[in-house]
Amino acid sequence: MRMDPIRVRLRVYLLFLVIVMISSTIGFMIVERLSPADAFYFSIVTIATVGYGDIHPATNPGKVLAILLIITGVGTFLGVIANATELMLSKREQKARLEKLAMVIGIFFSEVGTLLLTLFSDCDPDLEQIRQDLIITGEWTDKDFKTVSKKLTSYDYEIDIQRVTLQELSDFLVSKRNFLLRLLENPALLEHETFTGLLHAVFHLTEELDFRDDVETLPDLDRAHLCGDMERAYRLLVVQWIDYMRHLKDNYPYLFSLAMRTNPFDRKASPVVRG
Repeated sequence: MRMDPIRVRLRVYLLFLVIVMISSTIGFMIVERLSPADAFYFSIVTIATVGYGDIHPATNPGKVLAILLIITGVGTFLGVIANATELMLSKREQKARLEKLAMVIGIFFSEVGTLLLTLFSDCDPDLEQIRQDLIITGEWTDKDFKTVSKKLTSYDYEIDIQRVTLQELSDFLVSKRNFLLRLLENPALLEHETFTGLLHAVFHLTEELDFRDDVETLPDLDRAHLCGDMERAYRLLVVQWIDYMRHLKDNYPYLFSLAMRTNPFDRKASPVVRG
């Protein structure tokens, strides 16, 4: 993972500031014969440019050291302040971008993702191995989400192509083609490689199906090829769905409530609120 350049600069400035502070404190202790506390205080007020109201350099070496401290320390201190401020602003902007991205992901699942998960999971011959793990409730904690996410990494996402109604799947995806294309053009996706990969997988499957004149009379080899594309999208959908559900639980309880009631893996799921 590439380190944030703002963080790198801030760490460099902080390190240099610590070195300057330690060096100046020791220097003032030696040339001005100050106690460690007074020498440290002396260094702080010099770097912070608050002036000398009580103690000040009394010797020529002390004055020279103070001048050097002003030249090196003040610039370093201001660098720390500037980079810390930039980092806070950057985090605020990133949070705003991630919130917009979360909205995009939510729209994707409302329009395409949830129905695709239903279609794919219904054609998964081994779904019962993980179905119960995907019945998310309001009592789930971050630990529960992490445990399920870890378990899902080793699951074999398999689709029985004989159960898939290819024409129905093709009609649905082609009808959402422009929607998927608009999502792919959204610059906010640069913040989320996993979701971008999911969109590419779904869009590729859409293109594959749309290029075939008659998806119901395909040879077995071609059906196997399409099955591989579906399994790729299925795996990415499940992983992204888990992350999305965790985000909703932490930030939007009312949306999380609806998402639980429309869980594509829950056979008893119903949008109707019952007692």
